[in-house]
Amino acid sequence: MSETSNHRDVIIIGSGPAGYTAGIYTSRARLSVLIISGTLPGGQLMTTSEVENYPGFPTGIFGPELMMNMRQQAERFGAAIVDDEVIKVDFKKRPFTITTHAETYTADAVIIATGASPRKIGISGEQKYGGRGVSYCATCDGPFFRGEDIVVVGGGDTAVEEATFLTKFGKSVRIVHRRDSLRASKIMAEKALANPKIKFSWNSVVTDITGDKKVSAVTIKDTNTGKESKITAGGIFVAIGHEPNTAVFRGHLDLDDKGYMVLKDHTRTSVEGVFAAGDVHDHRYRQAVTAAGFGCMAAIDVERWLSEQRHGN
Repeated sequence: MSETSNHRDVIIIGSGPAGYTAGIYTSRARLSVLIISGTLPGGQLMTTSEVENYPGFPTGIFGPELMMNMRQQAERFGAAIVDDEVIKVDFKKRPFTITTHAETYTADAVIIATGASPRKIGISGEQKYGGRGVSYCATCDGPFFRGEDIVVVGGGDTAVEEATFLTKFGKSVRIVHRRDSLRASKIMAEKALANPKIKFSWNSVVTDITGDKKVSAVTIKDTNTGKESKITAGGIFVAIGHEPNTAVFRGHLDLDDKGYMVLKDHTRTSVEGVFAAGDVHDHRYRQAVTAAGFGCMAAIDVERWLSEQRHGN
């Protein structure tokens, strides 16, 4: 196919650590690269304050700054970036077709790095009070809840980590968990159970969030007795997992029962020429550094695959 302004060797869908790292590697390999950033350019790290565990930054770095650095690095090597959202794909034939709100593009290879989004409870008041007491990121919003009674929903590592972090700011932190014991790793669970500022509501679920201009109370239901009780809370942090951002690929690529991308042979999806990297398939680690690592792997796999297609083995 002749090169047109809307054709690239590689299109990368998504722009977190995985997407930007894939962009750095593919463009540095002299491939023509387009990154389509998605609805939140930079991904989840754009809503994170300080990142202390990304290698190379001994005093930490703010999430948005780290993402802007990665974006500029990808652009330095020649990657083009458009802040738009993919609404349709056609992977039935090559070159592949990618449609956004504004344009239609074609590519010889695609890397999907659309990440995952926090899972919501799906109850009354949750959406209404979003940004007014309901949060999905303790490191982003914790300082806004100084001196408040805070509720954390969940019982895994994320919930326990968020609850522990929030004790720096809140008057009290209550973990509401639908089971009778934490699912978090032993060391984190022990730390939380020993913390005098953390209380627990076992075998319980949140059924309602109420307030005036912001959250002032949360209704909790005991799953054993069915009894409901309303507790005072200035904030509620939801930490019950993530949903992979794969809706647009359903029916085009193999997904598992939770919607995560199914990979074979490292970064390859079920369609030859389409690769994936980061939280869109990785529900185990979900770290910026592992997402970046997957972005590197996908880029190298794409480069080799394109070379095989063009020059044979």
